[in-house]
Amino acid sequence: QLQASGGGLVQPGGSLRLSCAASRSIFSTNYMGWYRQAPGNQRELVAQIFTDSSTYYADSVKGRFTISRDNAKNTVYLQMNSLKPEDTAVYFCNRYNTISRMNYWGQGTLVTVSS
Repeated sequence: QLQASGGGLVQPGGSLRLSCAASRSIFSTNYMGWYRQAPGNQRELVAQIFTDSSTYYADSVKGRFTISRDNAKNTVYLQMNSLKPEDTAVYFCNRYNTISRMNYWGQGTLVTVSS
């Protein structure tokens, strides 16, 4: 089970940190990712952290967002800086199990960037 939190309303240029807590230790066998979906748009991958701790970022967030994880807390974070109105979306935590090749989703958390 994945529990996402940390969304909210922030002004342009501001920062937020999203958290995604897993119910057990899963990082050794799961890629962890953050996706987002804006109204009228398809869900898109924002950032991903792999089992070897390497990372991937969408071009639109590169240099502004940082994905990280705390193995002891079974928690993945998305630090979002220099937020823009176009970052407004519902953000979803995701895990991809590399053994079963199944995707699992947490509930979304709304991020609104507006003045």
